[in-house]
Amino acid sequence: MRIRTTCTAVLLAASLLTATACAKNGTARDGAPRSPRTVTPVAGCGPAARSDPADLAPDRAPARCDKGAPAPEPLGKKRTITVATGTLSAEYVAPLQVAVAEGEFAKEGLDVRLKVLPTPDALPLLARGDVDAQWAAPEAAVMNGINGGFAIKWVAGNFSPAATSKSGLWVRLKDGESAERVDMAGRRLGTMIGKGSVIMYPMDTSLKKHGGGLDDIGFQQLGSADVLTALRNGGVDSAWLLDPVWRKVDGDGKYAFLGGQPLGEPLGGLLFGPTLLNEDPDAGVAFLRAYIRTVNTYFAGDYKADPAFVSTLAKLLKTDGAVLRSTPSMRMDWEIREGTTDRLQKAYGEAGVLDGPPVPEDRAVDRAMYGEAVGHRS
Repeated sequence: MRIRTTCTAVLLAASLLTATACAKNGTARDGAPRSPRTVTPVAGCGPAARSDPADLAPDRAPARCDKGAPAPEPLGKKRTITVATGTLSAEYVAPLQVAVAEGEFAKEGLDVRLKVLPTPDALPLLARGDVDAQWAAPEAAVMNGINGGFAIKWVAGNFSPAATSKSGLWVRLKDGESAERVDMAGRRLGTMIGKGSVIMYPMDTSLKKHGGGLDDIGFQQLGSADVLTALRNGGVDSAWLLDPVWRKVDGDGKYAFLGGQPLGEPLGGLLFGPTLLNEDPDAGVAFLRAYIRTVNTYFAGDYKADPAFVSTLAKLLKTDGAVLRSTPSMRMDWEIREGTTDRLQKAYGEAGVLDGPPVPEDRAVDRAMYGEAVGHRS
């Protein structure tokens, strides 16, 4: 695991040097602040279209505009926007899929193309401007990239889980153990996610409630089809189970759910590079306007209560409708909470995957662009 991490760091460092030294036009991209922009009120996006970033209440109401708002403001010239994403089949990608399928991006004068790329491969391309945005998360590789000079910022959130969701850390109980108190120290955890993932933050929180921490357990990286099998046959003692896999053990007394992603706190979403941040912020705001309008129009509440819409989603995501209905609706949320990147980096540091000092929030997060899209100065 250490060898793999070191090799990845070397490759990322090489990509950093290339990306920060040159761009398509041969000029440096140092992430200099863009000029101040005019923010005006937006019809259909009143006070409810913004919340206090410091509010971390689990039952916090996510920001919302009226259905169909903010209205499109087509750009004078059509732009082609390439967005990298690790998958096109996960439910959290659904707003992008729907925005493309329903023409929400096209209404803004944007031709948006979704391209499947793993985060480590996409980051250097994002920094160079070879892709314009990334649907991902502020993972350790992103923070290390910013520390190394990448002009990348997290500009919009994606979702937080429903209160009834049990996507997260599951453990196979030993004799005499109960879900209220499990001794996690020394156990082996199976996961598809490496130590540089945003999931390290909620995982660390859950482990510490049960006598462990990231440095007290062993990690075994497994394929998506192998995680549940390894948990069941004793290959690992615990596992991070995603939707809808956790349904397979829910209700079985041999297993216990220890915790998942914090309610009300998105841990991923949209990353913009220098193209949309600094060179063409009009296109960046237009992209966010279409994304936010899609959330308000199609994902404002319990979107799985609509059978026709679930069928549409199943086709877009190429998944079974029954599987999609087996888990509760996600709470789609474009806002970014205050301090999330600090909490993430604390977990990355404890996991030993953070290179250099923690990145200050103002270097990693930009709330101004989604604020402009809904007419609120951040």
